[in-house]
Amino acid sequence: MWNYSKNRQSGFTLVELAIVLVIIGLLLGGVLKGQEMIENGKIKNLQNDVKGVTAAYYAYRDRYNALPGDDLRAATRWPSATAPVATSGNGNGIVGVASTWTGCDPSVITPETCTFMHHLRLAGLITGINSADPTNAYGGAIRVEQSNTAANTGMVVGLNLCFGSLPSKAAEAIDASFDDGNPATGSVRGVRGTNNFDPNTTATGTAYVDSTTVTTYTVCKLL
Repeated sequence: MWNYSKNRQSGFTLVELAIVLVIIGLLLGGVLKGQEMIENGKIKNLQNDVKGVTAAYYAYRDRYNALPGDDLRAATRWPSATAPVATSGNGNGIVGVASTWTGCDPSVITPETCTFMHHLRLAGLITGINSADPTNAYGGAIRVEQSNTAANTGMVVGLNLCFGSLPSKAAEAIDASFDDGNPATGSVRGVRGTNNFDPNTTATGTAYVDSTTVTTYTVCKLL
């Protein structure tokens, strides 16, 4: 009698292997596409944050004829505000000067770079209830800083909207969206450093690059 079991082939056929490889390729393609969509979504959120804070800033100026943070009448305008209380600026037309980027504590009522966001929140122009730094899509701080230095730093002279902890891809995308894509020139500047790096330093080179040691940027745009 013929023994079929001894002659039966084992393992996968070429067709089966091809099907498996196609399925793996589709899965990998889906994962990579999903990651790309997530990244693009984060960059879109950054762009919306730029537009949103910029619109809120100009709306505040039009409504109160004052700069948020520097508003001399903020305390009398919102006397019942708590956590923290509304604090007036000095009304000199300047939102302080660049801080050290150590972060704005939720209970802090100075300097004006921290109360800038608090005044916008009290006016109902952005969300939030205190003076803490808003957070961008990459977990870094969003802060407005005043630069009075004409040197080639990560900020332009004037009022700057800054985003910390941005990977190079996102930093370049924001720069290219609103300026020339060069971190050292134009109305958008970038400096490379760990986490929420202080932008009041020398602008980084002429291009956004990845690094094996430091991979994030602080990017600032002139308001």
